[in-house]
Amino acid sequence: GQLRTAVHNFSTLDLPPDELLWYLDELVTRIDQDRDDENSEAPTLTGATCLYAIYDPVPGLCTMARAGHLDPLIVHPDGRADLAGVPTGPPLGLGGLPYEKAEIRLPAGSAVVLYTNGLIEERQRDIDEGIEQLRRAVAHAGRTPEEMCQAVLDTLLPTAPRDDVALLVARTRLLDSDRTAVWDVPSDPAAVAGVRARAGRLLHTWGLDEEAFTLELILSELVTNAIRHATGPISVRLIRDRTLICEVSDGSSVSPHLRRATTMDEGGRGLFLVAQFADRWGTRYTPDGKVIWTEQQLPVEP
Repeated sequence: GQLRTAVHNFSTLDLPPDELLWYLDELVTRIDQDRDDENSEAPTLTGATCLYAIYDPVPGLCTMARAGHLDPLIVHPDGRADLAGVPTGPPLGLGGLPYEKAEIRLPAGSAVVLYTNGLIEERQRDIDEGIEQLRRAVAHAGRTPEEMCQAVLDTLLPTAPRDDVALLVARTRLLDSDRTAVWDVPSDPAAVAGVRARAGRLLHTWGLDEEAFTLELILSELVTNAIRHATGPISVRLIRDRTLICEVSDGSSVSPHLRRATTMDEGGRGLFLVAQFADRWGTRYTPDGKVIWTEQQLPVEP
């Protein structure tokens, strides 16, 4: 439960998987040290394993890192199944070695199979044999995730398991090109009005006129901040998925700071307004700078 809460909180920081595992490893070490100092009889967390993955459905890129956990399987649309080849790192709390991430581009309709050792380890078979049985069980084209899970359970767990078992099959998808839009923005304050107008026309095309005012306000603040305080290149990406996502990227690694302006302040309200109008927002760092993103909830389609 402690690790689950920690991962949930770290994930809101938009950390890449290898950095998130590093912070989690440090946290586990501190928690166990505090327990030792207090002579607590609670079980230690050191030695726990974790695999963390992020999937971006626009380019179809899956980024993963693992701390002592088993390598996931990738099932391709044609039914071919292979280990993902994610570099292994030490279990949490042991430290000493850095965590490395793997970036894998997955076609639409691929499946990522995540599992715990309770699924493949038994007294009568070693771990390599269990992984091979798992690979053969999922190596079929055209199955739904539920059918893949059932095939795995029938093959590897015909009787009640001796250990806790977790199995997750995630099917990948790609967003259609008509659900995304990307624009480059000149470093000129006069460009803000043009960005607002393009966004309004796009949302009308998407049938989201009710969201246009809020999005235009958010874009005005984020693009203006990027032009004034960051370096180029500046770009805007809009994504229509389960939510309406707005991303403004620039070449600066300095994150904006949310503050509450007082009555007499002439500035400082822009990011506060963004936080009030957006349902969620955050900053994600990239090799070339950063992305400030917002999410707006969309009405549920009938």
